[in-house]
Amino acid sequence: MLNSRTANIIIITSVAILLGIRLSGLYPLSFWWLVLPLLLLLPFYIRGAMNIRSDFFIKTICAAPTTENVVALSFDDGPEETHTPQILDILDQHQVKAAFFCIGKNIEGNTHLLQRIHAEGHVIGNHTYSHDFWFDMYTSSTMGKDMEKMDSVTINATGLQPRLFRPPYGVTNPNLARAIKRNNYLPVGWSIRSMDTVATDENKLLQKIMSELHPGAVILLHDTCGITASILSRLISAIKAEGYRLERMDKMLKVPAYV
Repeated sequence: MLNSRTANIIIITSVAILLGIRLSGLYPLSFWWLVLPLLLLLPFYIRGAMNIRSDFFIKTICAAPTTENVVALSFDDGPEETHTPQILDILDQHQVKAAFFCIGKNIEGNTHLLQRIHAEGHVIGNHTYSHDFWFDMYTSSTMGKDMEKMDSVTINATGLQPRLFRPPYGVTNPNLARAIKRNNYLPVGWSIRSMDTVATDENKLLQKIMSELHPGAVILLHDTCGITASILSRLISAIKAEGYRLERMDKMLKVPAYV
């Protein structure tokens, strides 16, 4: 599969060959021929940045390689004082353990919720401190500091340092890849994106998730959404009715959750 390293080699090699032809005078190539390799591969760079499952800039774990009927629930963007407690109550009622990729700034003022997440046996992941809209434009160093700040907040609240990292919006790029490697995180994504942040119909949301169910799936949800809390009990029951077992994400993926 094409990744950024291979694409970079193709572009550099192509430009070098075209430049050599142009300078030799064998063929009168215009300047635009030198730009052509980049233009041809640009869609791959864009897709690689936007699709966390592409492994274009960095290899990301998005599902478990298994044929066993097992799936994992993951929740992004909390903790949030209204819906996170509701979701925790439902998970407790069904005896299901999940992964919570928390935003550091949302922990402040909600430390008790982070502590509850840990106390009830769920795993905590790093989803940056700021989750800033412009996060993907940060330098690698600034990204790393933001991620480390989220770690510090989590350590202060629970004594645990997350190893699992999920990029904001699922967007990756070379700077983020360097920050992840430098800080020794394990980047994780998802294989089922519920789109619960924009969903308005509970039944359609439930049907969307169930229609994509597969062995080893990591399901992306948000504990900041009322609609997610509303369908969660039905979703868990439906998954079990299909013969699937729900397992904590780090255990299903067989990866260490903390440093």
